Amino acid sequence: MHGSGRNRKRSLVLAQNVFAEMSLLLHNLQKVIPLRRIPLRQKVEMLRHILGVQRFDLGLICVDDRRMQRINQTYRGKDLPTDVLSFPFKENLKAGEMPQPAFRDDYNLGDIFLGVEYIHRQCLEQQEEFYAVLTVVAAHGLCHLLGYTHNSASELEKMYHKEKLILGELNRLTGSNLNPLTKNQFQ
Repeated sequence: MHGSGRNRKRSLVLAQNVFAEMSLLLHNLQKVIPLRRIPLRQKVEMLRHILGVQRFDLGLICVDDRRMQRINQTYRGKDLPTDVLSFPFKENLKAGEMPQPAFRDDYNLGDIFLGVEYIHRQCLEQQEEFYAVLTVVAAHGLCHLLGYTHNSASELEKMYHKEKLILGELNRLTGSNLNPLTKNQFQ
């Protein structure tokens, strides 16, 4: 009897480890801008760890202007490309609230669409490093998946501070110098 209790406990630990880290699906659906996926994946994995959401599945989809414009028109009514669109699995999360999955299939943050062509063009115009900006935009998208928005000045400020916090930790770990998208609004 004593041995079966240990086996049950061991099985429980093994089952918990299965959910310790879920997948990051990185899909490059565009061919306009050459994309090295490994550096992007590494940075997004680090952001997931910093945020404590590595237990959740995440889709990161890289698209061109044409596809991003179509998605933006369909879901936001804006007929133009953009840098990032986020589609949370758990709708109506409050800013900073962690998803509370009830079932195995609920371990999903959602999907982030990165407008790679749009971001690349902005980087050329503003003379910024492409992969650094991709990381910052992905961090912005992750914040959206966790309930942060920028529909008002107070929401934007909360989101800025969250982005500053997670990018600050990423900077500490990697020696980079990344800033939130809204860096000039709250300094």
